[in-house]
Amino acid sequence: MPRTYQKKERIVRKLILGTFLNPLNDKKCELYKDGAMVIKAKKVKGLDTFVIDALGPIKKVSAKYKDYDEVIDLRGKVIMPGFFDMHFHWVQDDVREMPKDNLLTWLDKYTFPAERKFENKEYAQKKAEFFFDRLLKTGTVGGACYSSIHEHAVNYAFKYAKGDFVIGNVLMTINSPDFLTQTKSKAIKLATKLSEKYKEKYALTPRFAIATDPETMKETAKAAKKNKSFLQTHLSETPNEIEFVKSIYKDIKGFEQVKSYTEIYKKVGMLSSKTIMGHGIHLDPEELEMLAKSKTSVAHCPTSNAQIKELGLGSGLFDFKRIEKAKIRWALASDIGGGPYVSMFDVMRSFVDQNQRKKIKGATHIKALYRSTLAGAEILRLSKTRGNLDKGKIANFIAVDMPKSFNSKDKAEDILKKVIATHKNERNLYDDMVSEVFFHGERVD
Repeated sequence: MPRTYQKKERIVRKLILGTFLNPLNDKKCELYKDGAMVIKAKKVKGLDTFVIDALGPIKKVSAKYKDYDEVIDLRGKVIMPGFFDMHFHWVQDDVREMPKDNLLTWLDKYTFPAERKFENKEYAQKKAEFFFDRLLKTGTVGGACYSSIHEHAVNYAFKYAKGDFVIGNVLMTINSPDFLTQTKSKAIKLATKLSEKYKEKYALTPRFAIATDPETMKETAKAAKKNKSFLQTHLSETPNEIEFVKSIYKDIKGFEQVKSYTEIYKKVGMLSSKTIMGHGIHLDPEELEMLAKSKTSVAHCPTSNAQIKELGLGSGLFDFKRIEKAKIRWALASDIGGGPYVSMFDVMRSFVDQNQRKKIKGATHIKALYRSTLAGAEILRLSKTRGNLDKGKIANFIAVDMPKSFNSKDKAEDILKKVIATHKNERNLYDDMVSEVFFHGERVD
């Protein structure tokens, strides 16, 4: 039999060489400059994958492990975990760099017409295949995703998304354009159906309190919790959004006395330990208490919230210290298409830069990496097997070129800073920055 048709020998153990960054928390990131990682084949919940068996200095790892089926030499590159993007709209890919004014105007002028296109099944399928392939190649392997109102668009997103994503169709029953407005009964029926189908991978997704009536939110939240699904929506992104919400709900029976945006979500059952609120910039002390008590988490979107001249919506600066003081979990997100670029490297850069310009301490590059990886896995209840490069975790990792300014005295913060600064002045290049992506231990082509 010709060699080309012989059965390939099974790869059981791989050795990866390079410089490794392994985020542990906001302040600690392991660094191995002359490092080695061993990954081994293993079944995890019935899935054939590779898990990390060892990580450390090359001499120490080599002394313990002698035999490998494959050696992957990535010396000259920096290796770190794959990213979790905890709030993005895959159906807004075409409006990422559209002119921006304020949130509500931008939605009406650009976003809603773009999402209308997804009513076409062929268009939705092609876009899903393209978007999720590119997303993986930027290094994102998990997160929380918004789709359009259309059932088939959600199904295509699940079909083509490679990684650990929760995905949901937006619910839009009020104050929405005719071409994206659902009846209450149809919105409830569809959300319940998809929640039953995808269970914990589904995310119940009222667009926000402006666009989804309270009855629909209440009924679908019950279904989501019954099926152990996640819940996600937008909260307090801009002051004019908040005022609009209040102006609507003061005239809705049962909500006349509601004092805040967050209280609306509380009354309809949207707050929970499996709820992810996008943005959460403009919150009062009572709202912080509600979020903390319910264990609701927040997805912070710095590139989307940034000033208009920085291609954001100018929503304001997220006070991460205030959120942490209230003991609310949070992670970073791109908010595609409010955010202009898919790469989490650009998101990390924006988080650090915005805070440093305001002379706010603690917004380090290590913190940004942790909040783009392990923090997201923790919110999605996946941190036992995903999120960083600890032993026993699934081998999802990326590699980028070592910065030219690297020197032997650099610490983890220094290396990250230099890596992230690479395309600071040409932000569009961040999306092509990752040179290698390994998903379940296999190199992505």
